[in-house]
Amino acid sequence: MAVDSSAERVLAGLDPEQRTAVTAPAGPVCILAGAGTGKTRAVTHRIAYRALTGEVAARHVLAVTFTARAAAEMRARLTALGVGGVQARTFHAAALRQVRYFAPRLLHGREMPELLDSKVRVVTLAAAKIGIRTDRAAARDLAGEIEWAKSSLVEPAEYAVAAAKALRETPHEPAKVAEVFAAYEKLKRASGVIDFEDMLRAAVWGIEEHGDVGEQVRAQYRHFVVDEYQDVNPLQQRLLDAWLAGRDDLTVVGDASQTIYSFTGATSSYLIDFPRQRRDAVVVRLVRDYRSTPQIVGLANAVIKQARGAEARLRLELVGQRPPGPEPELRIFTDEPAEAAAVAARCRQLIAAGTPAREIAVLFRINAQSEAYEKALGEAEVPYVVQGAERFFERAEVRQAVVALRSAVRSTPGETPLVPAVVEALSAVGWAPDQPPPGGAARERWEALAALVQLAEESAANPTMLPLGEAAVSERPVSLADFCAELQRRAAQQHVPTVDGVTLASLHSAKGLEWDAVFLVGLSDGTLPTTYAKTAEQLEEERRLLYVGVTRAREWLWLSYGSARSPGGRARRPSRFLPQLDRSGGTERATAGAGQKPDRRRQVVSCRVCGATLLAGADRKLGRCPTCPSDLDDELLERLREWRARAAGVQKVPAYVVFTDATLVALAERKPTRPEELLAIGGIGPRKLGLYGEAVIALVGGAEVDDVTPEKTSATEP
Repeated sequence: MAVDSSAERVLAGLDPEQRTAVTAPAGPVCILAGAGTGKTRAVTHRIAYRALTGEVAARHVLAVTFTARAAAEMRARLTALGVGGVQARTFHAAALRQVRYFAPRLLHGREMPELLDSKVRVVTLAAAKIGIRTDRAAARDLAGEIEWAKSSLVEPAEYAVAAAKALRETPHEPAKVAEVFAAYEKLKRASGVIDFEDMLRAAVWGIEEHGDVGEQVRAQYRHFVVDEYQDVNPLQQRLLDAWLAGRDDLTVVGDASQTIYSFTGATSSYLIDFPRQRRDAVVVRLVRDYRSTPQIVGLANAVIKQARGAEARLRLELVGQRPPGPEPELRIFTDEPAEAAAVAARCRQLIAAGTPAREIAVLFRINAQSEAYEKALGEAEVPYVVQGAERFFERAEVRQAVVALRSAVRSTPGETPLVPAVVEALSAVGWAPDQPPPGGAARERWEALAALVQLAEESAANPTMLPLGEAAVSERPVSLADFCAELQRRAAQQHVPTVDGVTLASLHSAKGLEWDAVFLVGLSDGTLPTTYAKTAEQLEEERRLLYVGVTRAREWLWLSYGSARSPGGRARRPSRFLPQLDRSGGTERATAGAGQKPDRRRQVVSCRVCGATLLAGADRKLGRCPTCPSDLDDELLERLREWRARAAGVQKVPAYVVFTDATLVALAERKPTRPEELLAIGGIGPRKLGLYGEAVIALVGGAEVDDVTPEKTSATEP
């Protein structure tokens, strides 16, 4: 087929794998696209290439994705490529457009029912009908279960069995949830409204049950593209099947390693099974990562390399295409407040060095973790914005809790210890210090209030952390009134509006975004993975969350956790998904089995200046962070260099074979005086200790090079 100049321009600049995806023939095409590999580029260029070569008409293409932002970006890129008229929409937007268009025919002249923008109000009424009182968080969890069931094509009568098979953690007994589900459907029908799942079902029903509608839809849309295919749920797949009606001109794009929404009903099984279901499918793997430095890509590969389960069958090993950058930093702090303070300080340094605040992100597992970082950034005068959630003190449950605490001040005796007073006050809003309730929203509410209790524990243990004036001077116990004043101060500090700032976001809400610098915080077992991940499948999804977080960073990546939640608290272990650490026995130590030598690369090395754990090889060798002050002995370094030159000359080997420059610098900084101190330096093992240890220790002790002659150093290999 002749290719005109405009189509050739579409192919320009594509890498070989992208070009294969773009020029693949009509029919089923599966593009497995790793993070940062240019999947949107491949998809839009495929559509444009086919349109410009006359293979398809733009008006007959329907591209569906999961966010309005992604759909808008797709349309903008196609326009820039000279192809207009392609319908790029979310599943819901495409279904709504079709249902509205065909409503006069499908509903016999009646208007389309009103669309619910939220299920919560109707769910609350439905729960009340069967005798369940709910607050907003509980209603959100019930609504989430109904949404999961409808997205999974599960009817109310089937819910209890389906929930048990799916190992759902339900907010009430499954039978009760099923009753709420049934009551919700009745109330909805009586009110003449529909929800988003009803709308998708209506689109399916219109195509499958009305021949004229199906024929018109099939005439309009003949070529289909689905982005983020690993996030499709059964209802969306049913709609896609209705659109296709047995045709096979379908391009899907996805990454099984970024499957992180299974709790909503999304399943990667359609992506995983695509080549098997369509034997003639073209499968293209995009692995060239244009987003992140090779150092970040290497860490991402190490994280996902340990993955197990069905998604791991499509695991991609990314290949970094950018110039080298700094090694990811791994830091361990005494507690979460210290971690947050260090993150805020580093954010301030990055901004001062020229990184725009909007190109920095702090990512965490749950929204309740944001409070510590809002406080730390506020105190460091670093602007920030909260992505996908409200600021901590703006959350409804926190505002309600603060009101309860203020009310309790009047009725609480002044000598009451702070923590029991806070717990008692929060009991008025339904919080109890036992196992958090089931259900995501209810648990998130519980965790937000638990964060207030944690703050009370920190304040009681360390009164000087609060600006209490005379209270701090007199060292009297912190009262509930003092604590309320501190909450008011924090709220005022964190409510300063910002337009451009450091992004605070959960890992789920960070999906699809990227920044120059990323902080992944709170990486301890129990947080990531969360304690609520019980099954192998749930744990693997937690691993994929960390992978998604790592791949959000372009140039600079920090990973950290606090050894304790609060000062003096119980010690915690690092996340089991961090590939650099061994977590056996609850301590960080070298991995060594019986008869095996310790793997020095997995040993935890801490900065001798600030105590943070070091990840980068050069930092581990030096024994300090690159930003911590050096105590290099220049005179010792010169003597070591002269001695190395002589030793290399005697052995007739290059100087670096004796010791590298980095090892010499580490020796001149750390000044080891015992063999075990020499072995702690990267690049020095038992062999080099035997060859050079005596000479190096003598030089550190002040000996001159002439006193430590190379002839005294055995050049014989053991």
